Amino acid sequence: MTNINKNSIDQRRAFLIASATGLAGLSGLPRPLLANAFEKPVNPFGGGKAKSVILFFLCGGSSHIDMWDLKPDAPSEYRGPFTPIATSANGVMVSEHLPLTAKQMHHLAVVRSVGGSVSTNDHHAGYYYQLTGHVPDPTFLSLGNDRRPYADDWPFIGSVVGARRPLHPSLPNVMTLPHKPSKAPYTRPGQFSARLGVEYDPLYVDGSLAEPLKFQAPSLALTGDVTPEKLQSRKLLLEKLDHARKEFDGVNSLKTWKQHQHRTIDLMMSSSTTNAFDVASEPESVRERYGKSVNSMSLLLARRLVEAEVPFVTVFWKENEAIADKCKSEGGWDTHGNNFGCLKDNLLPEFDQAFSALVEDLHQRGLLDQTLLMVTSEMGRKPKIGDPRSGGPGGAGRDHWTHCMSVVLGGGGIRGGQTFGTSDRYAEFPAEHPVTPADIAKTVYHAMGVDNLQATDAQGRPYHLLDEGKPIAQLFN
Repeated sequence: MTNINKNSIDQRRAFLIASATGLAGLSGLPRPLLANAFEKPVNPFGGGKAKSVILFFLCGGSSHIDMWDLKPDAPSEYRGPFTPIATSANGVMVSEHLPLTAKQMHHLAVVRSVGGSVSTNDHHAGYYYQLTGHVPDPTFLSLGNDRRPYADDWPFIGSVVGARRPLHPSLPNVMTLPHKPSKAPYTRPGQFSARLGVEYDPLYVDGSLAEPLKFQAPSLALTGDVTPEKLQSRKLLLEKLDHARKEFDGVNSLKTWKQHQHRTIDLMMSSSTTNAFDVASEPESVRERYGKSVNSMSLLLARRLVEAEVPFVTVFWKENEAIADKCKSEGGWDTHGNNFGCLKDNLLPEFDQAFSALVEDLHQRGLLDQTLLMVTSEMGRKPKIGDPRSGGPGGAGRDHWTHCMSVVLGGGGIRGGQTFGTSDRYAEFPAEHPVTPADIAKTVYHAMGVDNLQATDAQGRPYHLLDEGKPIAQLFN
């Protein structure tokens, strides 16, 4: 065996071990652990009011022209059957199928001029651009859906925020629920810490369509003969980890590995970890307000986590395969067919109830000012109705469209009741005040007080995490 092959195998073993502790998002993926990516966290209260972020990501590509940026004067082959309605914010209109969210628009801002064009006009690249702020590299075009997460990818926005914040005393700084998109082996790039190192990866918490009140982090579950009593002494687990560490030492420092050991054990032993996931303990009236789906309960869990001051929580919309055939999709927002029926009957009612409840709940608890809300997706939908894959205009679908989309922001110092930017008369391209996903990322960083994006790699070389973009200052109070 050559040294190169042996090193590769050792790295893969090491990351499988790290993944088992819940601290690596890329199981078996070799990548360098970058020591001292940030020398110290910035002032948590500098530059913005937010202490936490809830990112609600509508997996599949939500239709901006049917939700946030309707064009009632456009020709029928563009505008579709939905009509805009007035909201609690003067002059701000949204879809008629978002009546509960309409009542909360005085808390929210809609950015209607986000241009996220990618060479593939597809999901992988859309995820990467929206979640990192970086334009996808040429491998996304050459590899398509085979383009897996890479070790030297740019890091997820949430991982950057988590790295900048002081370590939470009992919970991870970055958490993702209720699933990791998409089904293996087609895991979406952009949702991991990548070049920052596994210590900044999100902790993934699984939710179930069948049991929406049940959430668990599989990597923190006790299995086999490891009981709480044995874990309490730490001896058994540490012996197992120390045995595995011999292979791990070749690709990372003992110090980092020890941090992983103790952090994982602390999480497994912490009652705060268990209690935070217990959405069933919420009053029934609160759960009813959010709705009964796993996506609804994920937003309720996100509220519990920011109440516990977890810095960054991502909710990736979990697809419902029961509507996959109806929508010519995987059961999410990728509405290639029957776009309007799927939105009206399934997607918009579920979203409207859950998201409006989150906004209302945070406001009533006095948490909205310190929590930045963000609703986005990997792309918008093609304004001209008719996807060849579902029968053209007769199939009433909307194809992929990365060239223009809307992003909703609220709380965390954002001035509610406003729109920013416009799209053209067909909602095909940004018109006034065009922005990019890099500008959105910088806006998130600014709201969280993360204004210094300098980092240092393992060789001590400085680099900048995101050169492009600037915060959208007009959105803030």
